Amino acid sequence: MYMHAISKGEQQHLNVDPVAGVLQWHDIDFVGDHIRWHRLDVIAPDGKRAAEGQMPVYVYFHGGGWTSGDKASLTKYCASQAAFGLVVVNLNYRMAPHFHLGHVLEDANAALGWVGAHIGEFGGDARRIVLGGDSAGGQISALTAAATFRPELAEHYALNPALPANSLKGLVQHCSIVDFSVFFDKGFVLSLNFIRMLLPHDGNGKGSWKEKHRLREESHYMSPIEWLDSRCPPVFITTSERDFFYSSNMNFIQRLSQHGVPVDSLVYGWKSANTEHTWQQNFRYPESQEVYGRMQSFIRRVTA
Repeated sequence: MYMHAISKGEQQHLNVDPVAGVLQWHDIDFVGDHIRWHRLDVIAPDGKRAAEGQMPVYVYFHGGGWTSGDKASLTKYCASQAAFGLVVVNLNYRMAPHFHLGHVLEDANAALGWVGAHIGEFGGDARRIVLGGDSAGGQISALTAAATFRPELAEHYALNPALPANSLKGLVQHCSIVDFSVFFDKGFVLSLNFIRMLLPHDGNGKGSWKEKHRLREESHYMSPIEWLDSRCPPVFITTSERDFFYSSNMNFIQRLSQHGVPVDSLVYGWKSANTEHTWQQNFRYPESQEVYGRMQSFIRRVTA
C-alpha cells in the first residue's frame, strides 16, 4: 500500500462489500479547473441521522509518498466512518514529481475552502472539522492544520488558510510522516530524494554537505512536528513497530505531550502481523476495526 500506483484489483480488494446506509457523491471538482487531481468525494449517513441536523466533518487525505495513490482506495474506509455519523470528504491532490509540496498544500487549502462553502449542503457542520490522513496524507493534514495558526508557515507556502483555527477540532494520523528528521538517520529505509522531490527546484551539488544542510533547512518547513504546538487541537495517532515511520510517530506523541496537547494513541507491537504501514485502510483486520472504534470515540469527543 506504500508509494505505488493503486491498481483496480487493489481498489476492489479494499472496497469489497460496500457500506450500507450511506449516500455518496463522487468526483466533485473543488477548484473548477476540470483536472483529475482536483476531485473529491462526499460520503454522508443516509436516513434519520442525516435528517437530525449538521454533523461533524472528517476530511481525509490519502497516502502514497506524495507520488501516487488515489482517493478511490479509501472509499470503504471513509464510508465506514460516515456510517458512524460523520460527513466524510475524501480527496485527491496534485502529486510529485510534477508538482511540489507548495502545490499539494494549495490543493488541501482549496479543498477546505470548498468544505467551508458547501459542506452544509450535505449535512455537515463546517465549524466542527477533523482532518486526517495516512502516511504522506497524514503529513499533508498535519501541516495544513499547523498553517491555520502558524502564520510564518502559511506565509512560507503562500497560503491564506481557508479553515479558521477554531473550526479545527481534531487531527487523525495513521502511520504518518510527521518528523522529517528520521530521513537523515543513518540506514533509514527511505532516501533524501523524498525531500528533494517536494522542493520547487532540486538545486546543485546533490549529495554534497552543502546540499544536505540545505535539505535539513527545507525539511523544517515540511515537518509537522516542528509546527504543531500547544495551539494544536487533540490528536489521535495510530502506528506500529512494523511501520516505516514508527519512530517518527513516537517522536510526535512525545512532542505533542510536551506541548500539553491531548493525545490518544494506539500503538501495536511487532507481534501484530497485520500492522504493516497503512494497514488501517484494510477493514478486514481486527486491528483496523479497533482503530475505527477508537477513532470514532475520539471524533465524537472532540466535536461534541
